Amino acid sequence: MRIWALAWPIILSNITVPLLGLVDTAVVGHLPDSLAGVTLGATLFSFLYWGFGFLRMGTTGLVAQAMGRERH
Repeated sequence: MRIWALAWPIILSNITVPLLGLVDTAVVGHLPDSLAGVTLGATLFSFLYWGFGFLRMGTTGLVAQAMGRERH
């Protein structure tokens, strides 16, 4: 149960990335002429989102070490 408490935020984060693409596609499908603007915006958002991925990856090891120290 403790592992689930630590893992669910990352699982949720990874699930929302494809859902964002699905919502973008659904919304753009109803717009007449703004496909290029939405595509550019989605590309920039994805670039920024993955650009800050180092924070998630960089803190994972530190959190694991801190959680391990509390057990001993």
